Amino acid sequence: MRREGAGPGAGGSIPQIRLANGQIIPALGLGTFGSDLYSAEQIAGAVEFAIRNGYRHIDCASVYMNEKEIGHILTKLIREGVVRREELWITSKVWNDAHGEGEVLAACEKSLTDLQLEYLDLYLVHWPFPNYHAPGCDGDARNPASRPYIHEEYMVAWRQMEQLVERGVVKSIGTSNMTRPKMELLLRDALIKPVVNEMELHPHFQQQALFDYLVESGIQPIGYSPIGSPKRPERDRTPQDSVDIEDPVIVDIAGRWQVHPAEVCIKWGIQRGEVVIPFSVTPSKILGNLKAATGAPLTPEEMARIATIDRNCRLIKGQVFLWEGARDWEDLWDPDGKNY
Repeated sequence: MRREGAGPGAGGSIPQIRLANGQIIPALGLGTFGSDLYSAEQIAGAVEFAIRNGYRHIDCASVYMNEKEIGHILTKLIREGVVRREELWITSKVWNDAHGEGEVLAACEKSLTDLQLEYLDLYLVHWPFPNYHAPGCDGDARNPASRPYIHEEYMVAWRQMEQLVERGVVKSIGTSNMTRPKMELLLRDALIKPVVNEMELHPHFQQQALFDYLVESGIQPIGYSPIGSPKRPERDRTPQDSVDIEDPVIVDIAGRWQVHPAEVCIKWGIQRGEVVIPFSVTPSKILGNLKAATGAPLTPEEMARIATIDRNCRLIKGQVFLWEGARDWEDLWDPDGKNY
């Protein structure tokens, strides 16, 4: 993986990163998870605004229930000549209820149909187990079929991911929400290795050890919730959660730059070497994130200061995926691999 220069943007170029398989991914994308707060039409409108203003990377997923609306926008913009298909980086993800034999292939085909695309630039396994919940459920909801990670089951899904690459309908494949023990098993058994892992990354949850391991393994970290997910679902909120954009260090640096603290978080993530995926439907915030990605970098001193404020504060806890007998959401992440 290495930095490339290119990509349109407001006042400069969006940094790009060459993945281990040679594909080049823009370091700034637009997330499309609406946190149960926005309609599919609103999010599709944000996608249109973002692309018209220089974004080229859109992060989608079947479970977000808006790929069809986004597909209409992508087709519209390509037909109008606003952007060429080859200039876009479009990611989608297979949801937890489609890990079985043949189901990943069918899920990808549906996403391609909904997005009105002939291929995806990146396809991810959204979570490393088939546990799922009903859309919009509360934090106490549990599915009795949920269970801990089972590597053999995950490999059924991964073999289909490899088939998608071989068929040419997906250019790159990767993982999401993986821990190191799970990744070590996958790297041992994969025929086509993942080139990215999408994971929660922000100044108060830097995951430095996992980040370093991924980079050393040739896997690009993609950071979701890069400003701390202020509009995450209520089910993922606890009294112990911290707020990145209110951190005194972030606020002080933002004051020096005369920007919103969120822009400091974006700058930090990209300079650290991440691909960052902020979400917003607000035009000014979409443009602010673009400005942060394309503007002048933070100083080494500022980067060093932000490195000291990690609070190990996971915001997206995923407790709705827990199985019977699990103690709490930390069992879900199981960073030591004790549950399998």
